[in-house]
Amino acid sequence: MSLSRTLLDVRPLRTSPLFRRLLIGRTVSTLGGFMTAVTVMYQVWDMTHSAVWSGAVGLAQALPLVGVGLVAGAFVDRSDRRRVYLVATVGQAVCSVLLAVQAFAGTVPVAVILALVAAQSAFGALGAPAAGVFLPRLLPRDQIAAGLALNQVTGQAMMLLGPAVAGLVLGWWGIGVCYVIDAVSFGVAFYGAFGLPALPPEGEKSRAGVHGVLDGLRFLTGHRVVRGALVTDLAATLLAMPVSLFPVVNAERFGGDPRTLGLFLSALAVGGVAATAFSGPLTRLARPGPVMLVASGTWGAALVLFGMTEAVWAAFATLALAGAADSVAVLSRTTIIQTHTPDALLGRVTAAELIVGQAGPHLGNLRGGVLAGWTSGATALITGGLMCLAAVVTVAGTTPELRRDGGASSGGAPKGERPGPADVEPQRGPAEEEPAGP
Repeated sequence: MSLSRTLLDVRPLRTSPLFRRLLIGRTVSTLGGFMTAVTVMYQVWDMTHSAVWSGAVGLAQALPLVGVGLVAGAFVDRSDRRRVYLVATVGQAVCSVLLAVQAFAGTVPVAVILALVAAQSAFGALGAPAAGVFLPRLLPRDQIAAGLALNQVTGQAMMLLGPAVAGLVLGWWGIGVCYVIDAVSFGVAFYGAFGLPALPPEGEKSRAGVHGVLDGLRFLTGHRVVRGALVTDLAATLLAMPVSLFPVVNAERFGGDPRTLGLFLSALAVGGVAATAFSGPLTRLARPGPVMLVASGTWGAALVLFGMTEAVWAAFATLALAGAADSVAVLSRTTIIQTHTPDALLGRVTAAELIVGQAGPHLGNLRGGVLAGWTSGATALITGGLMCLAAVVTVAGTTPELRRDGGASSGGAPKGERPGPADVEPQRGPAEEEPAGP
């Protein structure tokens, strides 16, 4: 295999100027987002020194995702996705400005910080389903996986850079400046999407109210491959998410050094960047199902090892392995969803993916923080990783369609074609029919 086919597939950058502009805006915004994630975690821990309160940050992010997500998806499938995304981006920027104001104003109750985090999460739950249609509408079908990989590698690179930059900014200028940088980054994201054409739904629009939500849920529950992909990801994040445990493990084993805490997150990103940089064969391989299952199992196993190690270098190595596995699993999951979902349903299905892909980790962080408060950080990590492994094996055993390949040929639509309206209705109960990271 040639080196060019092994490395990241960059065809979307050459063929779509609109995608290039979106990618730049998304990359800058992601940098600001990871800086804010570290800053919120640092501020809440500094104010409370409580693993439970650290986990509550995840709850503040997760509840709006769940509460707003599917309703937002149905709304997006009736609207111009570009306009919805721009409005949501402005809302997120305003929340970052308010976070900066509370930081400069001095000590505030933790509840105020959590409320602002929750509001920003709600705007994100509105914008993400709108953004979910961008790649399928801007890129040819055979470049969608490559576009997703480019999004992912830039996101992982910002995950690597963001915590380190946040640590420097926190040390030099303080909490408020980190939030200001995040607000500016949303302005760049707004610019990146502003030049898009109008993107109304193709085909029949979503029905209003609860009926539109139920149509999306019917599609998800009736499509075994998509359902299996989402359940696998939910198991991996809800049962084994380690981020809220980093301050606890850092205090238990590594003296509470803030530099070590930032490097935990950076180690995840190093693995993710490395895996995505060599994702060429994966984006060209029509077997995302088994790839996702193996990667999700590896994620759980790596976190078990992280929970068992007491050496700093070994901790970084196991987290890098976990980051690589997570990157591959997310890429495979999103490829399955975006290549199997009709455009008219893509907002709702992307909203469900958002709930799984973001609310799952936040709830997983809460689970880990609560369990660590009762036991220890190591116990929470090891038990979570083992439960993740058991869940992945269960999904693989009960969903042969996902285990075989999970490619577009396993759904209702022929390979190379997007499923049409006839593929939305389930065929026999939970039938085969046959569409998401600091």
